Amino acid sequence: MVHCYKLNGYNIILDMASGSVHSVDPVAYDAIEMYESHTQDEIKAFLLEKYSHIPDVTAEEIDELFSDIEALKASGKLFSVDLYENHAFDFKARHTEVKALCLHIAHTCNLTCDYCFAAQGKFHGKSALMSLDVGKRAIDFLIENSGKRKNLEVDFFGGEPLLGFDVVKGIVEYARSIEKQHNKNFRFTLTTNGMLIDDEVIDFANRECHNVVLSLDGRKEIHDALRKTPSGEGSYDTIVPKFKKLVEARNGQGYYMRGTFTHKNPDFTKDVLHMADLGFSELSMEPVVCAPDDPNGLTDEDIKIVCEQYEVLAKEMIKRKKLGCGFTFYHYMIDLTGGPCIYKRIAGCGSGTEYFAVTPWGELYPCHQFVGEEKYKMGDIWKGVTEKDILNEFKMCNAYAKPECKDCWAKLYCSGGCAANAYHASGKITGIYEQGCTLFKKRIECAIMIQVAENE
Repeated sequence: MVHCYKLNGYNIILDMASGSVHSVDPVAYDAIEMYESHTQDEIKAFLLEKYSHIPDVTAEEIDELFSDIEALKASGKLFSVDLYENHAFDFKARHTEVKALCLHIAHTCNLTCDYCFAAQGKFHGKSALMSLDVGKRAIDFLIENSGKRKNLEVDFFGGEPLLGFDVVKGIVEYARSIEKQHNKNFRFTLTTNGMLIDDEVIDFANRECHNVVLSLDGRKEIHDALRKTPSGEGSYDTIVPKFKKLVEARNGQGYYMRGTFTHKNPDFTKDVLHMADLGFSELSMEPVVCAPDDPNGLTDEDIKIVCEQYEVLAKEMIKRKKLGCGFTFYHYMIDLTGGPCIYKRIAGCGSGTEYFAVTPWGELYPCHQFVGEEKYKMGDIWKGVTEKDILNEFKMCNAYAKPECKDCWAKLYCSGGCAANAYHASGKITGIYEQGCTLFKKRIECAIMIQVAENE
C-alpha cells in the first residue's frame, strides 16, 4: 500500500509497510498513484497527454520511469508487502512485563479547567491524596512485575500531584534506595499545572525527574478562559514566570509545554507560536477529547480548521528553523531512518499490559484515561492484575484488530490509535475515534513533509 499526497509544493509517496518515503516530480507522482490500478499503456497515454507541453516527457522517459518503479518494488521500497498482519497478535501477546506506572498522587486539583477529562482531578469519584505506603507498594509492584526490564518509568500525575509533594519525594527516595539491588533504573516524570512550583520543586525536578510536563494552553486569553482557579481567576500570570524559571534551571532540556486546544481555539497554531515566542522550545498541543455535547468539543468545522492549522504550523517550523529559532512540536517528531521497532508500531503505548495507572487507593487501570471507568478496573497493587479478561482484551488490541484500520496507510504510525479515545467515542477499545484519526493522519503528513523539506 502506498499513500500519495501533495503538501507545501512537495509530491510525497509513502510506502506503508516499509516506511520508505519518496519525494518525486509530478510525472512520477501521477505514475505511482496510478500504477496498481491501470496498465502501463494506460498510464503512458495519460502522462503523454497531460504533460504534452513538456518536451522531456517522452515515451522513452516514461518507460525508464516504469523501470525505476519496478526497481523500487524489487528492493521493497515501493508497493511492499505487509508482512506483519499474521504476526500482530503474537507480537502483542509476547510482551507482558510492566514497564511504567502513572501514579495518581492526587485526585484533586487547585485549578478547575473546563475541559478536564478527569472532572477537575477527581476522576468522577471522591477527592483523595495517595499515601506514602501506597506509593511505596506501587514501586514494589512495578519491580516485581517488570521481569528483566531494567529501565522503568513512573509519572507523577493528578489532579495536581504537587498537592502531595511530600509523598512524591518519599516515593522517589524509596525507589532510589532499592533500585540498584534489583538492577533497575527509575526514570521519573512530573506532570504539573505549575501553580505550586517553587525553588524546592525546581531543585527536586532537576535532580530526580527525567522529564517535566508543564500545562500551558498558549495565549493568555485562551489559557485564562479555561484554566481557572476555584475563585474564577486565570492562572497564566502565576504559572508562566514559574515555568520560565524551571525551564531555565533545566538548561532548556527535559521538559514539555503541553497545551490543549478546544472549540475556543481551533487556530491553535497561534498558541504554539506564542509559547515559542515566550522562549519555550519543546512544545505540544493536544486536541481536546470530551463528550459530544460538551461546548468545548471540536466540531466538524473545527476539524477542518485544525487540519489547515497543522499545515500552517509545519511551514512556520521550517521557516523558523532556517532562521535559527526553531522549536520542537511533539506530534511532528518522526524518525524516517529508524524509529520504533515493529512491536511498538503494532502494539502502541502498552496500556493495560505494560503500562498501568494507579489510583490513590492502589487500584490498577489500563491508563489514566480509564480511571473511574469501573468496568476497566483491573486489580490492585497488592494482588496484581486479577481481571485477566481485561488484560487479554488489551493484549489483542493493536493496529490489526480494528476493521476500520485494515486499509489505512497510517496504521503503523498510530498503532491503531488510543484505546481510551476509541472506548469513549465508540464504547469499545477496538473501535475508532474518527476525529482523532483525521487529525493524526494530517499530523503524520505534515511531519513527513518537514523531513522531506529538511533533507532536500
